[in-house]
Amino acid sequence: STGSSGINAEYGGLCAARAQYPVSEIASLLTKNGVDFRFGIHPVAGRMPGQLNVLLAEAGVPYDVVLEMDEINDDFADTDVVLVIGANDTVNSAAEDDPNSIIAGMPVLRVWKAGQTIVMKRSLGVGYAAVDNPVFFKTNTSMYLGDAKKQCEALLEGLKRHYGE
Repeated sequence: STGSSGINAEYGGLCAARAQYPVSEIASLLTKNGVDFRFGIHPVAGRMPGQLNVLLAEAGVPYDVVLEMDEINDDFADTDVVLVIGANDTVNSAAEDDPNSIIAGMPVLRVWKAGQTIVMKRSLGVGYAAVDNPVFFKTNTSMYLGDAKKQCEALLEGLKRHYGE
């Protein structure tokens, strides 16, 4: 709805699935319909530094809506919906909430602070750190399991129907 906000927290799932084109279309459609939609990029996202920025630029995402973690982290608490694609350790609340976690103190995107968090992953499996992610089990999180490109394409089609396009 008009006046709402959304952030797409990116990680390697977008790269692996080559989902940047439907994600770009989702961003355009939501922006056109009054949603303040931005992208949050973790410093280690992708297979190499800057990879996600390049993929998003390739798909036509404007540079001014692609923000680094330190630029966007304070905005999550005021965000209606966050869409997480393929991330695990980089959005793991244990890094901040569990001082005994092996990832304690690691910088993370604070996606769990949004009103609703939607996580797209192939499975509920752990990330590189082999640590369970409490975000996946929070009451404000919905898990959307499967191939990220197919999920994004389905989400795009649903949004087009919703907005009558």
